[in-house]
Amino acid sequence: MREALIVWGGWSGHEPEQCARIVSEMLEGDGFKVYVENTTEAFADPSIRDLSLIVPIITMSKIEKEEVQNLSKAVESGVGLAGWHGGMGDAFRESVEYQFMCGGQWVAHPGNVIDYRVDIVKPEDPICAGLKSFPYRSEQYYMHVDPSNEVLATTTFSGEILPWVEGVVMPVAWKRRHGKGRVFYSSLGHVAKEFEVPEMRTLFHRGALWAARRENEAAN
Repeated sequence: MREALIVWGGWSGHEPEQCARIVSEMLEGDGFKVYVENTTEAFADPSIRDLSLIVPIITMSKIEKEEVQNLSKAVESGVGLAGWHGGMGDAFRESVEYQFMCGGQWVAHPGNVIDYRVDIVKPEDPICAGLKSFPYRSEQYYMHVDPSNEVLATTTFSGEILPWVEGVVMPVAWKRRHGKGRVFYSSLGHVAKEFEVPEMRTLFHRGALWAARRENEAAN
């Protein structure tokens, strides 16, 4: 049986505990044994290198050096990493090692919760199969992103709120490698209720399963 670790905490506005329950049930439905922790100390445990998947849900907050180093080494060894919105993309602002692993970092959401459009740019990818571009209401994340990311979905800023970013095409969902590990990220999902949006839920669910280490891939 594959095992997954969910670690929640940080800013409560992103409803990390509620989201942890949703994702735990999702992964249990896929046959994972799921562990849920609410402290970054879980990242320092050497046994996380035996997991299939790690899901961080910790907006802002801080992480100790030994915690992020062990987390990074676990992913480098083949453990999958998957997350969404600020729970993964705006965690540990002072840790460039963490940001390097994730492939991006939130820097702004002009206008806060607004209506915008998400464009699927890799419809041939299994994570995006059957999905079409869709309207969305949430925070439209402006991010600093790694050019090595394989971008799956984007959004375009209108410039209505910040005229100087008009026309900027920003990645919304991507996948990447970190050593032997697979990393998936989606900027969608400000609060738990957004998991009721089929496209948001499908992107994360498929992305997490893509990232998770397969049973035939030995831990090392």
